[in-house]
Amino acid sequence: MTLQRFAVDSLRETPWKNGGGTTREVACWPPGCGLDDFDWRVSIATIAASGTFSAFAGVDRTIVLLEGMGIRLQSPDFSIDWRLDRPLAPFGFPGEAAPNCELLGGASSDLNVMVRRGRLQAEVGVVRQRAAFGAAAHGLLLAVQGDWSLKLHSDAREDLHSIRLARNEGVWWGGASRAATLESSGTAASLITVTFKQQTPR
Repeated sequence: MTLQRFAVDSLRETPWKNGGGTTREVACWPPGCGLDDFDWRVSIATIAASGTFSAFAGVDRTIVLLEGMGIRLQSPDFSIDWRLDRPLAPFGFPGEAAPNCELLGGASSDLNVMVRRGRLQAEVGVVRQRAAFGAAAHGLLLAVQGDWSLKLHSDAREDLHSIRLARNEGVWWGGASRAATLESSGTAASLITVTFKQQTPR
Protein backbone atom coordinates (compact mmCIF):
# COMPACT_ATOMS: atom_id res chain seq x y z
CA MET A 1 0.00 0.00 0.00
CA THR A 2 1.26 3.47 -0.80
CA LEU A 3 2.11 6.03 1.85
CA GLN A 4 -0.81 7.99 3.24
CA ARG A 5 -0.26 11.57 4.40
CA PHE A 6 -2.49 13.32 6.93
CA ALA A 7 -2.88 16.58 8.82
CA VAL A 8 -4.38 16.38 12.30
CA ASP A 9 -6.60 19.44 11.79
CA SER A 10 -8.14 17.82 8.70
CA LEU A 11 -9.15 14.59 10.44
CA ARG A 12 -12.83 14.10 11.18
CA GLU A 13 -13.66 14.75 14.84
CA THR A 14 -16.22 12.35 16.36
CA PRO A 15 -17.88 13.19 19.72
CA TRP A 16 -17.98 10.45 22.35
CA LYS A 17 -21.40 9.07 23.23
CA ASN A 18 -20.90 10.04 26.88
CA GLY A 19 -20.01 13.61 25.95
CA GLY A 20 -16.64 13.42 27.69
CA GLY A 21 -14.47 14.10 24.67
CA THR A 22 -13.83 13.58 20.98
CA THR A 23 -11.75 11.26 18.79
CA ARG A 24 -9.99 11.81 15.48
CA GLU A 25 -9.14 8.49 13.84
CA VAL A 26 -5.78 8.72 12.09
CA ALA A 27 -5.57 5.23 10.60
CA CYS A 28 -6.57 1.62 11.13
CA TRP A 29 -5.64 -1.70 9.59
CA PRO A 30 -6.89 -3.53 7.63
CA PRO A 31 -8.66 -0.85 5.58
CA GLY A 32 -12.36 -0.61 6.32
CA CYS A 33 -12.13 -2.44 9.65
CA GLY A 34 -14.13 -1.49 12.73
CA LEU A 35 -13.46 -1.44 16.47
CA ASP A 36 -14.05 -5.19 16.72
CA ASP A 37 -11.76 -6.45 13.96
CA PHE A 38 -8.76 -4.12 13.57
CA ASP A 39 -5.17 -5.36 13.71
CA TRP A 40 -4.04 -1.89 14.74
CA ARG A 41 -5.60 1.53 15.16
CA VAL A 42 -4.17 4.98 15.86
CA SER A 43 -6.29 7.95 16.94
CA ILE A 44 -6.02 11.30 18.67
CA ALA A 45 -8.42 11.99 21.53
CA THR A 46 -9.36 15.17 23.32
CA ILE A 47 -10.45 14.34 26.86
CA ALA A 48 -12.74 17.03 28.25
CA ALA A 49 -14.16 15.27 31.32
CA SER A 50 -13.17 12.54 33.75
CA GLY A 51 -14.65 9.09 33.17
CA THR A 52 -13.89 5.44 32.45
CA PHE A 53 -12.02 4.22 29.39
CA SER A 54 -13.84 1.72 27.19
CA ALA A 55 -12.71 -1.91 27.57
CA PHE A 56 -10.92 -3.55 24.62
CA ALA A 57 -10.38 -7.23 25.36
CA GLY A 58 -7.32 -8.75 23.69
CA VAL A 59 -5.89 -5.35 22.78
CA ASP A 60 -2.67 -3.71 24.00
CA ARG A 61 -2.82 0.07 24.27
CA THR A 62 -0.22 2.83 24.36
CA ILE A 63 -1.15 6.41 25.17
CA VAL A 64 1.00 9.54 24.70
CA LEU A 65 0.15 12.95 26.13
CA LEU A 66 0.28 15.63 23.42
CA GLU A 67 -1.20 18.74 25.07
CA GLY A 68 -2.72 19.71 28.39
CA MET A 69 -1.99 18.95 32.04
CA GLY A 70 -2.67 15.26 31.60
CA ILE A 71 -4.70 12.55 33.28
CA ARG A 72 -4.50 9.97 36.05
CA LEU A 73 -5.31 6.39 35.06
CA GLN A 74 -6.45 4.00 37.77
CA SER A 75 -7.89 0.52 37.17
CA PRO A 76 -10.53 -1.01 39.48
CA ASP A 77 -8.02 -3.56 40.85
CA PHE A 78 -5.30 -0.86 41.24
CA SER A 79 -2.93 -2.77 38.95
CA ILE A 80 -2.75 0.51 37.04
CA ASP A 81 -2.23 3.77 38.89
CA TRP A 82 -0.41 6.20 36.62
CA ARG A 83 -0.20 9.95 36.19
CA LEU A 84 0.15 10.70 32.49
CA ASP A 85 1.33 14.26 33.04
CA ARG A 86 4.60 14.34 31.09
CA PRO A 87 4.22 15.14 27.38
CA LEU A 88 5.57 12.65 24.83
CA ALA A 89 6.20 9.87 27.37
CA PRO A 90 4.44 6.70 26.09
CA PHE A 91 2.55 4.56 28.61
CA GLY A 92 1.28 1.07 27.80
CA PHE A 93 -1.48 -0.97 29.40
CA PRO A 94 -3.88 -3.84 28.54
CA GLY A 95 -7.10 -2.72 26.90
CA GLU A 96 -9.29 -4.92 29.09
CA ALA A 97 -8.16 -3.02 32.19
CA ALA A 98 -10.60 -0.18 31.33
CA PRO A 99 -9.07 2.27 33.84
CA ASN A 100 -10.83 5.30 35.24
CA CYS A 101 -9.49 8.53 33.76
CA GLU A 102 -9.25 11.61 35.97
CA LEU A 103 -8.35 14.97 34.45
CA LEU A 104 -5.47 16.69 36.25
CA GLY A 105 -6.51 20.09 34.94
CA GLY A 106 -8.31 21.25 31.81
CA ALA A 107 -8.85 19.26 28.65
CA SER A 108 -5.98 17.06 27.46
CA SER A 109 -5.08 15.71 24.04
CA ASP A 110 -3.35 12.37 23.53
CA LEU A 111 -2.28 9.90 20.88
CA ASN A 112 -3.82 6.45 21.28
CA VAL A 113 -2.24 3.35 19.75
CA MET A 114 -4.13 0.04 19.89
CA VAL A 115 -2.90 -3.31 18.59
CA ARG A 116 -4.54 -6.72 18.57
CA ARG A 117 -2.61 -8.96 20.95
CA GLY A 118 -1.25 -12.10 19.32
CA ARG A 119 -1.16 -10.58 15.85
CA LEU A 120 1.20 -7.62 16.11
CA GLN A 121 3.06 -5.60 18.71
CA ALA A 122 3.52 -1.84 18.68
CA GLU A 123 6.69 0.08 19.42
CA VAL A 124 6.08 3.75 20.20
CA GLY A 125 8.99 6.18 20.49
CA VAL A 126 9.88 9.86 20.27
CA VAL A 127 12.65 11.33 18.10
CA ARG A 128 14.06 14.72 19.08
CA GLN A 129 16.33 15.57 16.16
CA ARG A 130 17.37 12.65 13.96
CA ALA A 131 17.03 8.88 13.85
CA ALA A 132 16.80 5.87 11.57
CA PHE A 133 14.88 2.64 11.94
CA GLY A 134 14.80 -0.66 10.12
CA ALA A 135 12.04 -2.08 7.99
CA ALA A 136 8.53 -2.39 9.43
CA ALA A 137 5.49 -3.68 7.55
CA HIS A 138 3.23 -1.09 9.21
CA GLY A 139 4.06 2.27 10.70
CA LEU A 140 3.06 5.85 11.43
CA LEU A 141 5.03 9.05 11.97
CA LEU A 142 3.61 12.24 13.50
CA ALA A 143 5.49 15.55 13.73
CA VAL A 144 4.62 17.16 17.06
CA GLN A 145 7.10 20.06 17.01
CA GLY A 146 9.34 21.49 14.32
CA ASP A 147 9.77 20.73 10.64
CA TRP A 148 10.97 17.28 9.59
CA SER A 149 12.61 15.73 6.56
CA LEU A 150 11.82 12.04 6.00
CA LYS A 151 13.23 9.47 3.62
CA LEU A 152 11.22 6.24 3.46
CA HIS A 153 12.10 3.32 1.24
CA SER A 154 10.74 -0.17 0.70
CA ASP A 155 12.51 -3.38 -0.25
CA ALA A 156 12.36 -2.17 -3.85
CA ARG A 157 15.26 0.27 -4.12
CA GLU A 158 13.46 2.44 -6.65
CA ASP A 159 10.59 3.02 -4.20
CA LEU A 160 12.04 5.99 -2.30
CA HIS A 161 9.90 8.77 -0.87
CA SER A 162 11.27 12.10 0.39
CA ILE A 163 8.68 13.86 2.52
CA ARG A 164 8.63 17.04 4.56
CA LEU A 165 6.35 17.31 7.58
CA ALA A 166 5.35 20.39 9.55
CA ARG A 167 3.82 20.41 13.03
CA ASN A 168 0.73 18.17 13.34
CA GLU A 169 1.37 16.49 9.99
CA GLY A 170 2.15 12.84 9.54
CA VAL A 171 2.35 9.80 7.31
CA TRP A 172 1.39 6.14 7.70
CA TRP A 173 1.69 2.92 5.74
CA GLY A 174 0.59 -0.71 5.93
CA GLY A 175 1.16 -4.00 4.17
CA ALA A 176 4.54 -3.06 2.65
CA SER A 177 7.80 -3.13 4.57
CA ARG A 178 9.50 0.25 4.83
CA ALA A 179 12.55 1.70 6.55
CA ALA A 180 13.10 5.38 7.31
CA THR A 181 15.57 8.08 8.19
CA LEU A 182 14.24 11.13 10.02
CA GLU A 183 15.86 14.51 10.59
CA SER A 184 14.90 17.96 11.83
CA SER A 185 16.97 21.09 11.39
CA GLY A 186 15.53 22.73 14.52
CA THR A 187 16.64 22.31 18.12
CA ALA A 188 13.12 22.23 19.62
CA ALA A 189 11.69 19.38 17.58
CA SER A 190 9.87 16.13 18.33
CA LEU A 191 8.31 13.40 16.23
CA ILE A 192 6.40 10.31 17.36
CA THR A 193 7.27 7.02 15.68
CA VAL A 194 4.93 4.02 15.75
CA THR A 195 5.95 0.71 14.17
CA PHE A 196 3.95 -2.51 14.14
CA LYS A 197 5.73 -5.85 13.90
CA GLN A 198 4.89 -9.51 14.28
CA GLN A 199 4.53 -10.34 17.96
CA THR A 200 7.47 -12.25 19.38
CA PRO A 201 6.39 -15.51 21.07
CA ARG A 202 6.99 -15.54 24.82
